[in-house]
Amino acid sequence: MPVISLSSGRSFEAGEGVSLLDAAGLAQVAMAYSCCNGRYSSCKCKVISGQSVALHPETGLTPEEKDAGWVLACVRTALSAMTLQVEDLGGVVLPQPKTLPCRIHGLVRLAPDVMKVVLRLPPAAEFGFLPGQYVDVIGHGGVRRSYSLAAAGAADKTLELHVRAVAGGSLSEYWFERARPGDLLRMHGPLGTFFLRELAGLDLVFLATGTGIAPVKAMLEGLAACAPEQAPRSVTTYWGGRTPEDLYWDPRAVATPQRYVPVLSRAGDGWVGARGHVQDVFMAEDPRLSRTVVHACGSQAMTQSARAQLLRAGLPEHRFHADAFVCSAAL
Repeated sequence: MPVISLSSGRSFEAGEGVSLLDAAGLAQVAMAYSCCNGRYSSCKCKVISGQSVALHPETGLTPEEKDAGWVLACVRTALSAMTLQVEDLGGVVLPQPKTLPCRIHGLVRLAPDVMKVVLRLPPAAEFGFLPGQYVDVIGHGGVRRSYSLAAAGAADKTLELHVRAVAGGSLSEYWFERARPGDLLRMHGPLGTFFLRELAGLDLVFLATGTGIAPVKAMLEGLAACAPEQAPRSVTTYWGGRTPEDLYWDPRAVATPQRYVPVLSRAGDGWVGARGHVQDVFMAEDPRLSRTVVHACGSQAMTQSARAQLLRAGLPEHRFHADAFVCSAAL
């Protein structure tokens, strides 16, 4: 089998038809990823040498990135030995994903178009995750959708999700019209690499839109238990919506010391807070990016705009982490 060598010095074998990301996982080499379907660029890597072919369209790459030799590890399979410019996640040990049965424990309407879903796992189930990761919920008929975990742990065997109503979404219609406590479902996870890593002495910034606050909530809760020597120097959360009803949760409810900046893009005359888009509000404050780490979660338009602005302004690329939400009706 072809050997894949990374710029970090790690290497692994990749079987025919197996994505580079899956091959790395089989070899216990942790690489960054998010959607696993080629729609986003968390798993982007640059080909230094070797040949590969795309298993699915790489819509998460721009034409310029493709011309420059960038590929997405989640949908690329090797045709020969390859050398890739990409860093693995070092000593991070990712929890092993598993498929488990679960029941709906509670349903709470947080906003007109947002539902808090609490799932209960079987009493004997062993399930651990890193705050910021997500799970796939598998509904009736095999419909599968991804949702970020909105709490830092599952010690009581429950998992919290924030679900937004999506017109035409099969599982969305179920959550908002037919779901009842006690319903039996399945879930698979944890998945993704959108979690906190390097923090000590840095200014931690969260950029969130809509239900992108869910993994941020989990990470803020996790920070409350962070050892002082591992803690960031400061924490700031920017959360954006269109109207005040979209900001359905108060980040200041978490014990983690932070500055919270709510942002509205369609605010009325009575709004006295920030207006516009979270990434623009953050950049307008002229931040010192050399000691900043940014975690952005929400619409793909926001995360892409934030990445472009921040890297152009001098944020080190390895300190920008993002998880873009893709509308389920488009999948």
